[in-house]
Amino acid sequence: MTDRTGNGAVEHGGGLTAARARYGGRESDWLDLSTGINPVAAVLPAIDPVVWRRLPDVELFRGAGEAAAQRYGTPSGVVPLPVAGVQNAVQMLPAVMDGPVAVLSPTYEEYRHCFGRDGRRVDPIDDLDGVGRHHRVVVVVNPNNPDGRIVAPEELLLLADDLAARGGYLIVDEAFADTRPEISVAPHAGRAPGLIVLRSFGKFFGLAGLRLGFVIAAAPVRQTLMRLQGPWPVSGPALAVARTLLADEDAVRAVGERIAERRRALTAVLDGAGLTIAGATDLFALIDHARAEDVHAHLCRSHILTRRFGYAPRWLRFGLCPDAAGDARLLRALAEAM
Repeated sequence: MTDRTGNGAVEHGGGLTAARARYGGRESDWLDLSTGINPVAAVLPAIDPVVWRRLPDVELFRGAGEAAAQRYGTPSGVVPLPVAGVQNAVQMLPAVMDGPVAVLSPTYEEYRHCFGRDGRRVDPIDDLDGVGRHHRVVVVVNPNNPDGRIVAPEELLLLADDLAARGGYLIVDEAFADTRPEISVAPHAGRAPGLIVLRSFGKFFGLAGLRLGFVIAAAPVRQTLMRLQGPWPVSGPALAVARTLLADEDAVRAVGERIAERRRALTAVLDGAGLTIAGATDLFALIDHARAEDVHAHLCRSHILTRRFGYAPRWLRFGLCPDAAGDARLLRALAEAM
């Protein structure tokens, strides 16, 4: 189930530079649908010029965490820890815990890569019945990337309790859960000492370039991650933007409505092209098709980039188009490809 580039790194979406090198075109010619990021970014709030000129202070760091606590509904006293993107947390977590790891798969490959690089045994499992008594760490991406699979929060909480009873950890990556608050286990953080919830800021708000995420965990895990991060791990402007947008109900509602509208449009395009959606979240749709590789190549020649998977050659993942013009362009290209 590996998904590697030629140099052994994990392959991700967003590889526009490589696509342009092979298929040509200027960056502005391309419609990049290879990522699960909101293509219609939230309006950036005004930032005090002082924030750009000085190192981020404790108040700014705390303010972003408190705004995240309110937005994600964490219990009193459990303040999310700002990190430089969820990926940064994934890279640090192996240093927090030991023992064999079970990863509900297929999913975001960086978990297997980072724990494996740390010398750990990492077992891909098809469902939670595959968790063994020897596993000290379990990773669940919920909703899952790339197939949108959802594990009920009640099931996750029972697993967290079971793991905690034997000193283990459950990592729940909720990077795509902003539009599905009912499935989040963030409101239960602290119930089990080994429950760790990861949340992305940039995917929902369309501001991935800020490189900001949050870790929601009990105090010992939070303190360890703070030591590993070192001083000033997140930029002041990113913290200021998060503190404002997370607390802005109107902005959050507007972003959610725009995502829903764009998601409906993508479904209509794929349906119109005769493609069956095999799985999805509100930020992407996955198709399973015998000619997926050919479709991907044709779309690239039309300067439309989708996400393919080395371990599943029948799969293509489509992110959201930014507007109706993008929808129409994608539909035309798919009609030619099919």
